[in-house]
Amino acid sequence: MSEFDQSNFNNIIRKIIKKSLFTERQIEIILNQKDLLDSKFTITKGAYYRQVSQSREKLIALFYSIILLRGLGILLPDDIDVISKLSEQISVISDSDVFPEREDDVIGVIDRVIRQACNM
Repeated sequence: MSEFDQSNFNNIIRKIIKKSLFTERQIEIILNQKDLLDSKFTITKGAYYRQVSQSREKLIALFYSIILLRGLGILLPDDIDVISKLSEQISVISDSDVFPEREDDVIGVIDRVIRQACNM
């Protein structure tokens, strides 16, 4: 049995993670460090803390990127609003069951909105 056979995430969240800068394991570790997920890890203590460090560095880089893009006017207030609204929807989706036949539709809408906001 692989380590991801018992995922803490539904299919939509896993698909979003795959498109993100983070791995599923790193998201689990971030949630665990923020006391938002109580998960048992089947890796050595050294590997776990290495992943914690990598996750922290990715978060720091993400925040710097947002500040930079916002400060240079690349990421506009409307874009931040879109991100906030999508985040709220993801929060609802992560706590509920979505019919498997609707998962691709949900991901498609999210993808279209993000691509439209990133249109250059």
